Amino acid sequence: MKKITLGTFAFSLLASTSVFAGDVLVKDIKIHGLERVEPETVKSYIDIKKSKITNDDEINKALKTLYSTGLFEDVAIKMADNTMHIKVSENPVISEVLFDGNDKLDDKMLESEIRLAPRSTYSRAKVQDDVRRILEVYKRSGRYATVVNPEIIRRDQNRVDLIFNIDEGPLAVIDKINFIGNEHYSSKELQEVLMSKESRWYRIFSSSESYDAEKTNYDKELLRRFYLKKGYADFKVVSAVAELSPDKKSFTVTFVVDEGAKYNIRNVDIISEIADVNSDDYISFLEVEKGDRYNSNDIDKSVTKITDELGRKGYAFAEVEPDIIKDTATGEADIKFRIKEGTRFFVDRINITGNNRTHDKVIRRELRINEGDAFNASKIKDSRRNVENLDYFETVNITTEPKDNNKADLNVEVKEKSTGYFNVGIGFSTVNGALVRTGVTENNFRGLGQRLGFDVAVSQKSQDFDISFTEPYFLGRRLRAGIDLFHSRQDYQDESSYDSQVTGGRLRTGWNYTDDFSQQLRYTLKQDEITDVGSEASKYIKEEIGKYTNSSVGTTFVYDKRDSVMFTRNGYFLSLGSDVAGFGGNEKYVKVDSKAYLYKTFADYYTFKLFANAGMIEGYGDETVRLSNRYFLGGYTMRGFEAGGIGARDKYTKDALGGNWMVYSGAEFGFPIGLDEMGISAHIFTDVGMLGKPDNLNLDEVYYSDTPRVSVGFGFQWLSPMGQIDIDFGFPVVKEDFDETEVFRLNFGTRL
Repeated sequence: MKKITLGTFAFSLLASTSVFAGDVLVKDIKIHGLERVEPETVKSYIDIKKSKITNDDEINKALKTLYSTGLFEDVAIKMADNTMHIKVSENPVISEVLFDGNDKLDDKMLESEIRLAPRSTYSRAKVQDDVRRILEVYKRSGRYATVVNPEIIRRDQNRVDLIFNIDEGPLAVIDKINFIGNEHYSSKELQEVLMSKESRWYRIFSSSESYDAEKTNYDKELLRRFYLKKGYADFKVVSAVAELSPDKKSFTVTFVVDEGAKYNIRNVDIISEIADVNSDDYISFLEVEKGDRYNSNDIDKSVTKITDELGRKGYAFAEVEPDIIKDTATGEADIKFRIKEGTRFFVDRINITGNNRTHDKVIRRELRINEGDAFNASKIKDSRRNVENLDYFETVNITTEPKDNNKADLNVEVKEKSTGYFNVGIGFSTVNGALVRTGVTENNFRGLGQRLGFDVAVSQKSQDFDISFTEPYFLGRRLRAGIDLFHSRQDYQDESSYDSQVTGGRLRTGWNYTDDFSQQLRYTLKQDEITDVGSEASKYIKEEIGKYTNSSVGTTFVYDKRDSVMFTRNGYFLSLGSDVAGFGGNEKYVKVDSKAYLYKTFADYYTFKLFANAGMIEGYGDETVRLSNRYFLGGYTMRGFEAGGIGARDKYTKDALGGNWMVYSGAEFGFPIGLDEMGISAHIFTDVGMLGKPDNLNLDEVYYSDTPRVSVGFGFQWLSPMGQIDIDFGFPVVKEDFDETEVFRLNFGTRL
């Protein structure tokens, strides 16, 4: 066996022809050195025939043609006694293609990029071409110092093994980002705007410091948006140049910018060119007004709001165009929003692409526009939001493609992401202590949008087992149907000197009246058992030792106007639910719960959240509400107080006894702290809560007050590679002496 590197090969063109004057007659053609290739194949490539006249030019052309086939590593042509002798040395056949040294990119990835494969014909040109392809793959992954050395191992029967020896080299990071031409904002301020970041030790979990040409192009757009929001309507990026260091381990990126003049808005007008549309009716939808600083975001929002309102009023083809008239001498701009009658388009076909696993119907049923409908920008926007909220896709793009006869295709392009996962988690919280969780969840089961999940969670204070299945389109209609089976055991010894065990199941269904308004129905059957009650426990807890069966029906109405279910920045959420127990079993009560959340984001970074929760439960038919069905405040609710730290409490045992009604509300203001790229943000909050007493308590034996409790505090959230970590510091400012408080609360979870 002989190993030969390509650097030791010497490919030469050995062509010798007899010297003759003028043309020569070819009486015969003989081919030498063939092993696999047929003689007739060789003859078919050349333009020279027996019994025909040839010359030097035709012979040279035949040489080049035979080399270009890639079948031969050497070719020689010689004329003797009017016979053309063609001597060839065939290129070997590749037996195996192997990669060595590739840790960052696997073999399958590299195999998909190269052209050579087992049983293909080897040639040096093809190998060098594949070397270039491999280097390009590594450049795309940020490794510019990669070195690829191909080598071959000779086998019998003119076969070779081809090995690509790869030294992947380090990841090329951004060492320095420079700005030229920025007079009004410092380089540090502009660096905060970019997706690309300079290499720092604390960015070990971030890809922002690796150089990517596409990311640099996006950075140019981010700079443009930043300046346009700040009033610089003429801003442009003159150039963005990335220079690779001599050792190919780092880049210096330089942005040359032209800031231009800063503008304030002098006048704002709406001009309608549609007879039935009154401009004054749309003034309230403007996000800009006279005296404001020019802000392209506000202009875009104004266009969207006016367009959406026109669509809702039946003007499906109306277009809104902002006309910006700039006065560079005064630094002022007039903005005129022109409402025009756009081209009347109708949807011809809806084309869905990118869904290799998800069935078309799963996407199509979320669209609010159908084939044959009038083109409506508002409905298309709602359709995109609906598909995004499925959470099956990384990206969702909906574009239009005009056709003849005032028709247009609607192209829905999605990029699927993993919707199923197996998770094993460990964590810790100040409420439940150490936690171990494992589960299997598939949110797009069989590509039909069905959800199947199984979870087991065990902590120092609780054990939970859940299995659930949801069909989002039951019986082919917009009707959700599902089933849950659950078992849980909760340790309330610290709060109330008992343990609770619940086992049961739930049937549920739900439907949407509109995209935002929905209703849910449920039937729950469960068995609740109070166990391990301490000898020193409150008499009110001892009275409830034993098993109870709960059979209840309930419904919830939800009105959801959030801009995103996963990452809410703006909008609101309202829900109102009720449950009635007593359809069998030995528990009878009526329960009503409501929730309200409001989100508002300012300047793209600062999010304000206002929330309120209220609930009430009352027994009927001489039945009182049992401990396990009551409300408790503290811990995850009412930061600054321990779990169950608010409400009625036994004077002698200090056990928390819960309440029959609850009000919990507050406000939270989230803001960046310069660590966005690490997923760290901060917030300040205030919580307010009240808890009513159970109806079977003797006030001489318990501490109780239904006065509001108030806490304030601050906290941090880290979306770490190991999971979300929440840290809150809460300080009660209004409380009772018998309340149980805590300052620090930590919740940590990780998926491995």
